[in-house]
Amino acid sequence: MADTVGDFLLKRLAQWGVRRIYGYPGDGINGVIGAFGRTDTGIDFVQVRHEELAALMACAHAKFTGEIGVCLATSGPGAIHLLNGLYDAKLDHQSVVAIVGQQKRSAIGGDYQQEVDLLSLFKDVAHEFVHMATTPEQVRHLIDRAMRIARDQRTVTCIILPNDVQDLPAVPTPPRVHGTVHSGIGHTGEMSVPNEADLQRAADVLNAGKRVAMLVGAGALHATDEIIEVAELLGAGIAKALLGKAAVPDDLPYVTGAIGVLGSKPSWDLMERCDTLLMVGSSFPYAEFLPEEGHARGVQIDINGRMLSLRYPMEVNLVGDSRATLRALLPYLSRQADRSWRERIERDVARWWQVLEAHAMTDAKPINPQRVFWELSSRLPDNCIIACDSGTSANWYARDVKLRKGMMASLSGGLATMGSAVPYAIAAKYAHPDRPVIALLGDGAMQMNGINGLITIAKVWHEWHDPRLTMMVLNNRGLNLASWEQRATEGAPHYEPSQAVPDFPYAQYAELLGLGGIRVDKPEAVGPAWDTALKATRPTIVEMVTDPDVPPLPPHLTMQEARAYLAALLKRDSEALGVVRQTTKEWWDHLFPPRG
Repeated sequence: MADTVGDFLLKRLAQWGVRRIYGYPGDGINGVIGAFGRTDTGIDFVQVRHEELAALMACAHAKFTGEIGVCLATSGPGAIHLLNGLYDAKLDHQSVVAIVGQQKRSAIGGDYQQEVDLLSLFKDVAHEFVHMATTPEQVRHLIDRAMRIARDQRTVTCIILPNDVQDLPAVPTPPRVHGTVHSGIGHTGEMSVPNEADLQRAADVLNAGKRVAMLVGAGALHATDEIIEVAELLGAGIAKALLGKAAVPDDLPYVTGAIGVLGSKPSWDLMERCDTLLMVGSSFPYAEFLPEEGHARGVQIDINGRMLSLRYPMEVNLVGDSRATLRALLPYLSRQADRSWRERIERDVARWWQVLEAHAMTDAKPINPQRVFWELSSRLPDNCIIACDSGTSANWYARDVKLRKGMMASLSGGLATMGSAVPYAIAAKYAHPDRPVIALLGDGAMQMNGINGLITIAKVWHEWHDPRLTMMVLNNRGLNLASWEQRATEGAPHYEPSQAVPDFPYAQYAELLGLGGIRVDKPEAVGPAWDTALKATRPTIVEMVTDPDVPPLPPHLTMQEARAYLAALLKRDSEALGVVRQTTKEWWDHLFPPRG
């Protein structure tokens, strides 16, 4: 049998280095699915429980490997289901290619079943490149351009394949005639570096600074050593955007941790007191957590020139790869002789870790969620990968988890979608089968789509020679972050119909699927549960029954937020007494942390 377009698609993707495609079958994409069964390309098809999970896994694959993630779905509803995960990739600047089916060409425009205008549907999320194949001659250059543009622009691209086109004979080499395109494979990443004059200008600003602050993000994940060298020379403190949490280890004494609503008090103070800001590979969006405009000189490094001077008006803007640019900048920097700024930062950081430990060990009913993350931190296996979800789990992950060098971690940053942790963890396990993987999420995210992800894990984990996959769910019976945001931003009390979620036996459900399950409802059992789960010989759910009244307080509470918070409690908030009790404990520990 001659190769079809579906066969050729897989072969061409394999030539591009694609090893895995996450997806779900359907009649709109049958020509490609059939090719998997008859074409030995070395590409694995990972069947998910829902197309949204496929797109989230493709995004996570890109994050944890640096490769292009690929997802696949049928026409109509399957294609629509991809969108949330694709927007996650778009907003976090990840290279993902979506391959979607479509109805026959002859039916398009005829109000046919499952006919959706896919070009319009994907035009925003895949705006750099989305095209539909109408002839086999197009397919080669559509694949090549989708792959190249996704990688070059660090974005989402999309190929739409009508199902009759998928079964047509392939045309690997288009005819050499007018009106055809002859594309090729291959992409070499250019390690762009600014010119010497711009590097010198940036160095002049940084060398003049007496109180230098660094803010690093996801674009600096591969520049750990260079960030540390620059910070050592300048005597700087390092704050981290959440997607850049793994860029530098948390155990360095001058790393102030996360910045923003989920951030630390030392990061807030660092930005308030600095006279110079060096931002590397970050598009952190919240201006209120950066220096006040005009109070600090600024230098920014980013691979994407469109992101420069977007968050803070910088004096010098450098377009370039963060690692290569920092390496080129280092010879121009002078060592800061006065280390008083650095010493102050280190004192603030040391005190903050004492505050966090005190917060974590404060009594709650039954378990303080901060303790769950604090107890995990010291037990993290070397070279582990952490996938965190949105919600209060992200608060405690940002503050309480100390990442060490060599670890990887991510979450949905720009989109902050619920339900990303479990699909991220599955993709991480596929991408790095020898490394332990840990997912951290709340019960809302687990019920949204994490439970479906467990079914996939139960199906495939026996294929893994290393089964270390631990998933921790905070069982607080509610959409906890939504409740706190209602209080702090709207002055509205806890509203049970919108914020309560059904109680569910997560650990028992895991056991029903043949996975490990541990339920913890006593604080003294938290540490031992982590010990057991992290050594388990099968993927394991750790269900932590936690107190919803423990407040995820920001590092700096504005007067407006404080008024709204108090107003919510005065409006007969059903959880007011517990909230007041836990908030009082938090503030006491902040003011008077125990000394180590």
